[in-house]
Amino acid sequence: MLHKLKLIDLIENPWGCVKLGKILVTSAWPYINVVPHIGNLVGSVLSADVVARFYRLKGEEVVMVSGSDEHGTPIEVEAIRRGIPPKELTDKNHAKVVELFAKWGISFDNYTRTESPVHKEFVQKHLMNIYNNGYIFTRETEMLYCVNCKRFLPDRFVEGKCPHCGYQPARGDQCDSCGRLLEPTSLIEPYCVICKGKPIVKKTKHWYFDLAKFSENLLKYISGNKQLPSNAKNFSLNLIREGLKPRAVTRDVAWGIPAPFPEAEGKTIYVWVEALLGYVSATIEYFRNRGDPEGWKAYWFNKEAKSLYFIGKDNIPFHTIILPALLMASHEDYNLPWNVSATEFLQFKGEKASKSQRIGIWIDEALELFPADYWRYFLMAIRPETRDSNFSWDLFIEKVNADLNDALGNFVHRTLSFINAQFNGEIPEPGDFDSIDNQVLETLKQRVNEIAEHYEACRLQSAANAVISLSRLGNQYINEKEPWNLIKQDKVKAATTIYTAAHIVKALAVVSAPIMPFKAEELWKMLNLPGSIHSQRWDEALKPLPAGHRISKPKPLFKKIAASEKELEEMLAKVRSKIAKSP
Repeated sequence: MLHKLKLIDLIENPWGCVKLGKILVTSAWPYINVVPHIGNLVGSVLSADVVARFYRLKGEEVVMVSGSDEHGTPIEVEAIRRGIPPKELTDKNHAKVVELFAKWGISFDNYTRTESPVHKEFVQKHLMNIYNNGYIFTRETEMLYCVNCKRFLPDRFVEGKCPHCGYQPARGDQCDSCGRLLEPTSLIEPYCVICKGKPIVKKTKHWYFDLAKFSENLLKYISGNKQLPSNAKNFSLNLIREGLKPRAVTRDVAWGIPAPFPEAEGKTIYVWVEALLGYVSATIEYFRNRGDPEGWKAYWFNKEAKSLYFIGKDNIPFHTIILPALLMASHEDYNLPWNVSATEFLQFKGEKASKSQRIGIWIDEALELFPADYWRYFLMAIRPETRDSNFSWDLFIEKVNADLNDALGNFVHRTLSFINAQFNGEIPEPGDFDSIDNQVLETLKQRVNEIAEHYEACRLQSAANAVISLSRLGNQYINEKEPWNLIKQDKVKAATTIYTAAHIVKALAVVSAPIMPFKAEELWKMLNLPGSIHSQRWDEALKPLPAGHRISKPKPLFKKIAASEKELEEMLAKVRSKIAKSP
């Protein structure tokens, strides 16, 4: 029986997602000794942005924070080599990263830095609290020391031969060849990277966090956290059962936050500690800047608030073990991470990214080649959620051409162009919906529901693929109904088809907005709808455009990539040369 499908049938409880209220979304802090590559971006900053945008569309009170990790030995070594203060280097790098993230459409509420006065103040205060609670102790250890430079040689200050594979030069923290983590004293034939002199072994005192004291509480927290993905949960539980060891809190380097402990003059805080505490300080800073200095507490102490952390798998123990322990140690009842979404690695033709070996694509290079949303969609579509993903130009071309241009772009353009040509640019009044129309509308409701569930579960690869699947549903529907023929025989039926197709177009604008914010905004403007897509609510996806609504003149959303893989490699080389010459 033919009937009109009621709007309430579509929007009444359209998905089973529970309203969460206050949500803190964070990403691992990028280390800004160099511009991040797209593999750095995919699992942390970009994933966090996609989920934050989704929850804003749902009407949640989202605060998204992160910042530039700018302390530590790589920055200090590079600054010494250039003959400039470390902060001069990080001021420049921080400004560049902020500019690039804006071009990528990353919607931070507060992107700060570890040189922020608010951050420094909070880190010192929090660590003194932990110290006074009895969880930080001192221990003497042996370190390499350069007599010529009069400095200890941690991490990047020393190189030598790897004791495991013989590779040279291996750094004091890790071998680039075999990937093994190293201690500076384990290097064979070590030398100072500044003066090339041979170091001596010298005793030094450091402050340590007694992590083992939190083993039982961490086991309870991790075992009982139903949101944690299996890779993060299993890895963390195994580490705890193997036995947690004390973690150094201080370093013998000049560039960092001065250690606040008694008799710790000349020591600075280890970057792994302060960067983790930066999630709290960035939230504090955000609310102070808004004139609400107590507002941050609603996100860190209110037990109804949720926090989501987006990281690479190499950062799992820092966010599931060390950060929770640092928060527990304060005795202040902080909220612990609600979900830690950890991706595997994005490789480049099977290899790890390396700037020196020109392996990989960096986020400034990427934007010189193609618009941000091409990259955002591609990176979400291949997001390495359960295993490592591999970048290739052939795959990038396929995803842009087949998914964005031929599926999404084609459906949108043919629908809006038909409205413009046959209905004077206005959404037509539909007639009765037949079984095909009703089935498509029911499927639309299901797909929107599924996409919301994917976003909420941080299955962002599935969300990206489901958006394209919805556009393919629209193409199949139009192909089956053939409105170009219907318009000659039964204009009302053609109007019903195009009315329904336009509804799918509007839904696509909403559900694609977290992944492709720029193109979704373009589409929203083409639909001539008020405001920005990013100030709308998710349920707009299931509200059809009213009959008589006038759209704007349509234009193609995407362009096919005509270049070959070889041509793209040549384009990338030219871009690299151009960037290298820029100041």
